[in-house]
Amino acid sequence: MMAASPPSEIGGRRSEEIAELIDLFSKTQYRAKEVGPRVEMIEKRCLELFGRDYRYSIIHNASGEICGHYPRQIVFLEYECTEPSKDRFESTVQISKLGDLVNRSKMARCRGRFVCPVILYNGKHICRSSTLAGWGELYGRTGYNYIFSGGSDDAWAETEEVPEDEYVVRNGDSQLFDKVRGYDIKLLRYLSVRYICDLMVENKKVKFGLNVTSSEKVDKAQRYADFTLLSVPYPGCEFFKDYKDRDYTAEGLVFNWNQDFVDAPLTIPACFTRNLNIDWTAYRSWDLVEQTQNYLRLLIHIINSDDESGLLVHCISGWDRTPLFVSLLRLSLWADGAVHAGLEPCEILYLTIAYDWFLFGHMLPDRLSKGEEIFFFCFNFLKHIVSEKFSAIRKQRRKNSHFKDADFTVDDLCQLKTRDRGSVTSLSSDFSLITEETAAASSLTSEAVDLFSTAPQPISGRKVTTSSPQTVFWNRPVQLDDRLPHPLMEGKSSSSSSSQSEQGFPRTGSSPLAVPGRSSHVSERQSRLEAVREVFLAAYSSTVGLKSSAPSPSGAISGLLEHLARGVGLRSNNAII
Repeated sequence: MMAASPPSEIGGRRSEEIAELIDLFSKTQYRAKEVGPRVEMIEKRCLELFGRDYRYSIIHNASGEICGHYPRQIVFLEYECTEPSKDRFESTVQISKLGDLVNRSKMARCRGRFVCPVILYNGKHICRSSTLAGWGELYGRTGYNYIFSGGSDDAWAETEEVPEDEYVVRNGDSQLFDKVRGYDIKLLRYLSVRYICDLMVENKKVKFGLNVTSSEKVDKAQRYADFTLLSVPYPGCEFFKDYKDRDYTAEGLVFNWNQDFVDAPLTIPACFTRNLNIDWTAYRSWDLVEQTQNYLRLLIHIINSDDESGLLVHCISGWDRTPLFVSLLRLSLWADGAVHAGLEPCEILYLTIAYDWFLFGHMLPDRLSKGEEIFFFCFNFLKHIVSEKFSAIRKQRRKNSHFKDADFTVDDLCQLKTRDRGSVTSLSSDFSLITEETAAASSLTSEAVDLFSTAPQPISGRKVTTSSPQTVFWNRPVQLDDRLPHPLMEGKSSSSSSSQSEQGFPRTGSSPLAVPGRSSHVSERQSRLEAVREVFLAAYSSTVGLKSSAPSPSGAISGLLEHLARGVGLRSNNAII
């Protein structure tokens, strides 16, 4: 009988598996009709990892006939097979009907990237897609390009979008919009999706002065009025060139909201703004860390506030910002033990990179060539969501009268200082209490509230008239022990139009690899997320590497990456250069 491999050897093999995946991903653009043996192996591995915890069905997309840059085997999760049969949620979705709706609705979305369920959480589907297609793309797909491509839409992924002719839309027949968007709405309803989070900073994508895509929030016929629409504008992949140029430091990096094309205000229903203790009106002053944290908390709050309805997250094309938040959601819920409970850190990392990013068409080779490192940002950002305030698990209330207005977790109590444990009422002033988020599902309405208005207004066609705060790099206090002493922080700020900085403004911030605010007590959530991040950094350093905008004589970051790589059995071939 063959002896089992020791855990260290298994961990080393899995780390090498991650490195091989990232290496392929960084050099290969996935297309469903151009698949070799290595991609087939990745597909098989993803199905194995999904099958570890879920019963699933497959929507077949073998040659990209549905969408050329979606997985060839699109996984529809039916239920958790680890749950007792009497407790588990049994999906009422029929895969044949779902496939039919997918085929009928795909033209409603930009590049044919239809609404696709990717995460199953407490019986609710978290979905992804692109934004709504404009008039030009709809009619183009029904004509010559669509027919003679054999149903494949790969050509649309490589070329510019066809501009939307506003005159024709206003004066022409809207039957095509009614038909394809009607199917899109049927698909959303069939998946029980009620909430739509739009990450676009524009109401419509504009090129050369013409609209090329649309969105639910500006649909002229108000077809999506029955859904709860949230406009949560988030910078596009171009902004992450600034992140890279600032030596992968997100602290203090603030998007320039005063650019001409930015016309989508943050618009969230009041039922969601009341429970998170966040000043949403200050969103234009948030740096990239705070903005991403607050949006993730919002998404988790939404899926926890309604026991019946699912969520759709999308940006423009659905392959940059969308996988960022889908991946963060999957990893955050996994760290809570709420999804993929049977997967180890290396396995959940493999699944989210391979499925959420690679097989859904993120163009990593192109993004790396431009320095737009949104992919690296996603996994390095895990250090910022280890806190229990990002947990989706509702805290249990204590029956003790002293705690009737507070929700302390076991982790909270463990972190109380010794002098505070003598009395339940003598809490230390520096102990930060996080209360439970409470929101009744019955209070949810589809009426959106503009955070800059005194009264509710319709979302469609509205612009913010108030002036925004001046957009500059700002600095938050940083603990000295959270910083690495390297000169990369002294590099010059990017001059890109997507951000602003004042000449001579000193810039400081924590190291891009340092873990902020580490306490002596490490929760299981924190240890799980840190394990995922450590494996990612080691694999990334051994394949892609970090390209610093300034030389680092001390080699602080590259030294840390080398240390991480050795720790998981890899060798860093591509340290910061």
